[in-house]
Amino acid sequence: MKKVFLLLLLVLSQSSVFAQPNQNGVQDKRPGYYLFKNATLHVDPSTVIEETWLLVHDEKIEKVGKNFEVPKSTQVIDLKGKHVYPSFVDIYSDYGMPELKRGMGGRGNFYEMKFDSDKKGAYSHNMAIKPEVKASELFTINPKSAEELRKIGFGAVVSHVKDGIVRGNSVLVSLNDEKESTSLLKGDVSSHYSFLKGLSTQTYPVSLMGCVALLRQTYYDADWYKKTNAAKERNLSLEAFNANQALPSVFHATNFHDVLRVAKIGKEFGVKYIIKGGGDEYKRIDEIKSLGTHMILPLNFPKALDVEDPIDAENVSLADLKHWELAPGNPAALQAKGVEFSFTASDLAIKSTFFAQIQAAIKAGLSKKDALAALTVNPAKALKIEDQVGTIKNGLLANFLITDKEIFDDKARILENWVQGKRYVITDISLSEIAGKYKTNVPGFNTLSVTGEVDKPAFEFALDTVKLKPTVTRDKNFLTITYKKGNEGVTRLTGVIGDKKISGQGVDAKGQTFTWSAELAEEAVAKKDAPKAADKVAENKGGMLYPFTGWGNKELPKQEDLLIKGATVWTNEKEGKIVADVLVKNGKIHSVGKNLSSAGAKVIDGTGKHLTNGIIDEHSHIALFSINEVESVSSEVRQEDVINSEDINIYRQLAGGVTTSQLLHGSADCIGGQSAIIKLKWGESPDNLLIPNSPKFIKFALGENVKRGNANTTPNRYPITRMGVEQVFIDAFTRAIAYKNEWEAYNKAKVKTGLVPPKRDLELDALVEILNGERNITCHSYVQSEINMLMKVADSLGFKINTFTHILEGYKVADKMKARGINGSTFSDWWAYKMEVKEAIPFNAAILTKMGIPTAINSDDAEMARRLNQEAAKTVLYGGLTEEEAWKTVTLNPAKMLHLDNRLGSIKAGKDADLVLWTDNPLSIYAKPEKTIIDGAIYFDLTTKEQKEKELRDEKNRLVQILLAEKVKGTPTERPVMRPRAQEVHCDHIMEYDNISVEQLESFLQTLNASGK
Repeated sequence: MKKVFLLLLLVLSQSSVFAQPNQNGVQDKRPGYYLFKNATLHVDPSTVIEETWLLVHDEKIEKVGKNFEVPKSTQVIDLKGKHVYPSFVDIYSDYGMPELKRGMGGRGNFYEMKFDSDKKGAYSHNMAIKPEVKASELFTINPKSAEELRKIGFGAVVSHVKDGIVRGNSVLVSLNDEKESTSLLKGDVSSHYSFLKGLSTQTYPVSLMGCVALLRQTYYDADWYKKTNAAKERNLSLEAFNANQALPSVFHATNFHDVLRVAKIGKEFGVKYIIKGGGDEYKRIDEIKSLGTHMILPLNFPKALDVEDPIDAENVSLADLKHWELAPGNPAALQAKGVEFSFTASDLAIKSTFFAQIQAAIKAGLSKKDALAALTVNPAKALKIEDQVGTIKNGLLANFLITDKEIFDDKARILENWVQGKRYVITDISLSEIAGKYKTNVPGFNTLSVTGEVDKPAFEFALDTVKLKPTVTRDKNFLTITYKKGNEGVTRLTGVIGDKKISGQGVDAKGQTFTWSAELAEEAVAKKDAPKAADKVAENKGGMLYPFTGWGNKELPKQEDLLIKGATVWTNEKEGKIVADVLVKNGKIHSVGKNLSSAGAKVIDGTGKHLTNGIIDEHSHIALFSINEVESVSSEVRQEDVINSEDINIYRQLAGGVTTSQLLHGSADCIGGQSAIIKLKWGESPDNLLIPNSPKFIKFALGENVKRGNANTTPNRYPITRMGVEQVFIDAFTRAIAYKNEWEAYNKAKVKTGLVPPKRDLELDALVEILNGERNITCHSYVQSEINMLMKVADSLGFKINTFTHILEGYKVADKMKARGINGSTFSDWWAYKMEVKEAIPFNAAILTKMGIPTAINSDDAEMARRLNQEAAKTVLYGGLTEEEAWKTVTLNPAKMLHLDNRLGSIKAGKDADLVLWTDNPLSIYAKPEKTIIDGAIYFDLTTKEQKEKELRDEKNRLVQILLAEKVKGTPTERPVMRPRAQEVHCDHIMEYDNISVEQLESFLQTLNASGK
């Protein structure tokens, strides 16, 4: 018995150790029971129970049903005529997290790079990689923010620190205002990622593609670390990263391009991300559907645009106008495609607009059932927290809302929000309704009309035709009323609301007191809502555009069988130029000859016109969100990760006859990033622009750009001399050879027990591909001495240079290039625009060609690419090339350089049907492409251009008229943001994101810092 007593004493003492914080005063810890009776209970979006009971015990739901016994101490609340819903759940919040403050400047000068992390300890080398961040350790209650969220229906949120590429994990917290220990419901809920480096002050990565590469490298590092059991190092960041892989992964995307980019990373590493979108998923709805992912959707739909000023109406983009119209329909579009989603209020600057935004989505076609699911069960299931929140079921947290009407009714009000069993009054449920018409004895009036909301009544006193609307404040059943009549001073009334009567005291403008009253004569008649049509996806009057920009297509061009008859065909084959027919079938050139026919083929009259294959631009920077990274060796980055399918330059260059472009990294780095080769399929998604299974390429660079030759001060990044450039190549390939040997030795080992595999290095992987002949080099070059240097380095280290691009002193080294089988891709007549090109000559292309070197004319410029046909024609003037030789510099020769001449570059049976029908000789300044065809689909048609232009003009006018009407109705508006025309980028532009250059960013930051804001 004594042992039992001691054991009981020990148990009681242990429980008191953990349960008794220091408190001052009497403690009342009686169990709290509440019974809510006769409510319409919305258990979940699909289950509604009328006249039901809900029993709450402390912070949990104890029972749902009818007519069951309850403890005697239970407080009973009658909710007759009221609705009860689960409180909302936001799984993309930063509630309770520390405020993020960026230091002044933050990134430093482009020429003064910051290499090392400021974070001390055994963590990641890059400050943007911070998986070790635990939101549960940082969470503190924010009473003001909690109240804002409770008012709009939220009872719990999943919060994380929104900073960095790898952001750590999140915490589930309730929105009570007591203490962190009771609010914190669950730690380590989800892991979080983005393409935004956040507050990191390190220079790398400066580009979107650098962020992608850094994240990919982190995945590979973590996998190596896990498999080798930290054999060579201890890294707390990688340990946390691996631990977080057991959690749902949430990725922040800013637009649909990001969403598709995220999905590619997920596919590479076997991760099914939950993706927080940017609200424009409707633009690529079929691609989004194919991902099969859960989306988190923002509700910050754009405001109506103020286009009353004709200049604003002229300058605002069609894309912005259409996004205003279509953005509220984004949830409905996803719903119609069966994509599961949740809503987040995190992007709303003014939280009180939340229900207005939900209503906008419902009016645009979202069903109320799906709207409720997106705020309750969907987020709870997505992050596996449905055992605590999201529905009203036994054992779950007592997080629920009490409303006076169905929650998405236009006039519905949240009366109370119960969080963990604690009552938060949003609109006082005890307030009596006072709307109606009254007889009153207020001096100077005989009637009083009361309208408005129960907690915010609107009064109107009247006597015959004289009417006056006073200012009214209601505090429970007490009223304060003030008004000014004519030139008199202010009259003040106080009143108490009784049964069908209001009475009180008044003080007039002269200070005289009086008694007043108002007796109800006629109760307000509830307005009957007009019948509502069944939920359906709202009609899109203007239709979609592919891509979603000016000159977009209403539908994607379709592949057709085509028969082009009687044109002068520039075959680029031994037949030369011939007058013939060309038959296209299934996206391929089927045959070339006289009098061809084919049933069902669309016939195009080519009489008097010229037919060529499409122009191939060997050196382009269009259609990219990033151009340069900033490390001397950046071979880990890939242009294919940052393709901008909406770039208007795609359409403009189609109008110039271009069908294929190699998208190159810029020339900021000795060894740049991996190229992407695309066809200009205007309207297709980024991945559909890529040529499948195309050869691999990479950009190298020499000269002023890589050594920062145009810096005002000595840069701190190596190299800063041309001698240093050589050493970068030698060092990089020496490391790559060692890396290659290390992997070969490991792979050859028959017994791998005890062997530590090499760490995967994306930077060196690309260089090993060069050594193995699997990746081709395109090298930015100008000066003879450096060209010779790189050829000798390549000879000594065993790799091959495929193409010298620019190569403006190529005429000096043509014999050496020919001996090594190196191609030349040059400008037609650019020279003297900087010091290292002062010895360039316009005869360069012709000299290289006559030396037997495959030579191309490239653009390196979005504007020049529109007239590459004319650039090619200059080689006839400068050097005397024949017309056919000249034409090959923008067609067959670049196809050979890209190792695509088996598919492109000439008009031959079996090759891709990438064709251009010209109005004149393509080398003439008067020639225009009439039709530009890719894989048998017409992507540009001069004959329909005027009609297309009219349709776009009409569409813009339709939207402007709608917006003008919205302003007349009193809809809040804002002036359009006029974006400057995107830069026409070249090799040496350092792009940050979406055509914002580092140079522009630095200028902005310097101005901002100088202003002290």
